[in-house]
Amino acid sequence: MEATREDIEGLFELQRIDLEIKRLNKELDDLPQRAIIMAAREKKVAIEAKAEQVAELKRATSRKITRIDDEDASLAKKEAGVQAAIDAAHGDFRNVEARSKELASIVRRRATIAEDRAAVSAELDKINAMEAQIGAALDDLAAKEQQAIDSFQKQGGDLKLAIAKLEAARGQVVPKIDADLVRSYDKAAARSGVAIAVLDGNRCGACRVTIDGGRLIDLKSQAPLGSCPSCKRLLVIA
Repeated sequence: MEATREDIEGLFELQRIDLEIKRLNKELDDLPQRAIIMAAREKKVAIEAKAEQVAELKRATSRKITRIDDEDASLAKKEAGVQAAIDAAHGDFRNVEARSKELASIVRRRATIAEDRAAVSAELDKINAMEAQIGAALDDLAAKEQQAIDSFQKQGGDLKLAIAKLEAARGQVVPKIDADLVRSYDKAAARSGVAIAVLDGNRCGACRVTIDGGRLIDLKSQAPLGSCPSCKRLLVIA
């Protein structure tokens, strides 16, 4: 395979750059912050679902208190009217007796309602405490997520900058190499990442497979650059 010393040096430089880009891309993909961010977002979805359940429970409990208060207000108004009727009875004992029984019934009902309201209010207090805990958990989760995002953007940004510089360097190396060699290199690199190696005696310097006599003679006839019969990588032949 026709290749100048500059071509071969360029191919090795291209490989060095490509392997470093590959390493940095893997490092970028493996940044732990990515997993932390994804886990935080999944947990956030679960907590927000719980928050909606608690919010619905709070709305239902608040409606109970509203109904109790409405009934109590109605009974208070009725109680005042019955008391006024008793005060205006002026010795009408039968009327007073009947009104008094009605008043006692209203008072008992209001006492029961007061107990109900206290119980529902205590329930609402518990719900409010749960709501506060959920809010605190979401705030804590948001802070951790943002911290991971900031760290990811800083570390990931540095990696992306390094990758961009390498890609720019690659763009300067490629035009210096014969175009056909670059295509052969890219094809080999797509298969294994490592695209070019040196013939080591009768072995491929990359896959380490022994090349037999006839194939070795044929390979050496391609000097200074051939192709491994086994792995198809480019091989520099001294």
